[in-house]
Amino acid sequence: MGLVRPPTSFLGDLRRDQRRDQIFDAMVENGSAQQRVLATCRADEIAFSRFFRNPHFGDEELRESLRQRTLERCAERAHVLVVQDTTEINYQHHAARVRGLGPVGNGVDAGLFVHAVLALDASNFSCLGLLDAMPWLRTPRIGNYRSLTIEYKESYRWLHGLNIGSSAAAEMVTIIHDREGDTFETYVRQPDPSCHILARACRTRTLTNGKCLFSTMGAMPASFSTAVEVTARPTKPARVARLTVRFGEVELKKPERCKEATESCRLFAIDIAELPSRKVPKSERIHWRLLTTHEVKDAEKAMMVIDWYRQRWHIEQLFRALKAQGLDIEASQIEDAHALEKLAVMAAHAASRISQLVQARDGNTDAKAADVFEPEEIEVMLALLPKLEGKTEKQKNPHGPDTLAWCAWVVARLGGWKGYRHSEGPPGPLTMRRGYEAFCKIRDGYLLAHKNVCKP
Repeated sequence: MGLVRPPTSFLGDLRRDQRRDQIFDAMVENGSAQQRVLATCRADEIAFSRFFRNPHFGDEELRESLRQRTLERCAERAHVLVVQDTTEINYQHHAARVRGLGPVGNGVDAGLFVHAVLALDASNFSCLGLLDAMPWLRTPRIGNYRSLTIEYKESYRWLHGLNIGSSAAAEMVTIIHDREGDTFETYVRQPDPSCHILARACRTRTLTNGKCLFSTMGAMPASFSTAVEVTARPTKPARVARLTVRFGEVELKKPERCKEATESCRLFAIDIAELPSRKVPKSERIHWRLLTTHEVKDAEKAMMVIDWYRQRWHIEQLFRALKAQGLDIEASQIEDAHALEKLAVMAAHAASRISQLVQARDGNTDAKAADVFEPEEIEVMLALLPKLEGKTEKQKNPHGPDTLAWCAWVVARLGGWKGYRHSEGPPGPLTMRRGYEAFCKIRDGYLLAHKNVCKP
């Protein structure tokens, strides 16, 4: 992605911030992130195009500016969960006219990847926002790839996410990732004692006692049993899975090709296996093997760690909001790869706002309206409320006006949700995106009429 030149002047930096904020709101408003859709006139179309193609303003600078508000929300919290994962943005349907893209997961289609780092409050699992959304292009592997240090491999992004997550000024931070981030380097590069790692093991490893990790975990004594609800999928009904949990301490031996100075790594392992059932094929049964730097010495702590890992679904919801079920970033008509990288950063942050609204809709978290909306925006919602509420109690906003759940109810109603949860279900990402689009337009008109100011 190259180096980014610093801003040439304060005025230039201010103009970029104003354009960034304008595009950020427009992206949430319009879903499909195209400069022709975002623009209200030819001048705006040219301005947006220049913003994305500006070589003096790269994605690193953009990511840093968007990260600050999330860091403010993380500050001084007791415990923050930082979930990281990678998604691909596929542009194969118009690859012939896009310059500079690389192959995506299947090795054939053209596109790019976005590595997202999402912050959650561990006390209630409310979404605090994105700490980073790093775009990257896959390039051909040259030479003996396996002999390279991790800094020159794609897997370095997991260490990057670890460093970004550790910057959250909370009393304790836990970095969570799936099997793709299961590297020895990630476990041994713990930034400080207050920053912990929690990952799902991808492969069995050799322990310092010569035994294999997976067989050792399977031989640990069963500690307790629990049940979890497995959500329905397009071809699979919802079910309740009965799980057996084992845990214990292990010490990983450094892999032969690893360049780290540390020869071993002490971790705690948790084995979660679904009990056999005739209704569930063996290939579909839950079997998680978790590795963590947290000390797990009793069943209560083991269950707590399992609950933390289950919060990975938040980042999956973020990716849903980013793609066809929300902003539909893959429909972009931009033709330059570096411009698409900057677009992906802004779209990811816009999608995190939609995800926050979806998560807050039930009022199960203590997220505040001020975490997402400005005071003048809340003022607009208060003015809209009488027209959105009905005459019966079921048609009224049940949440307090200082909560994000209250804002989510207003936005969902603007998005076409009728307010009858039992008959039509809760509002999803598409409804929230449509509602926010409508709200942004009403907000701008309201501010023009009442304050003679149009928020960019």
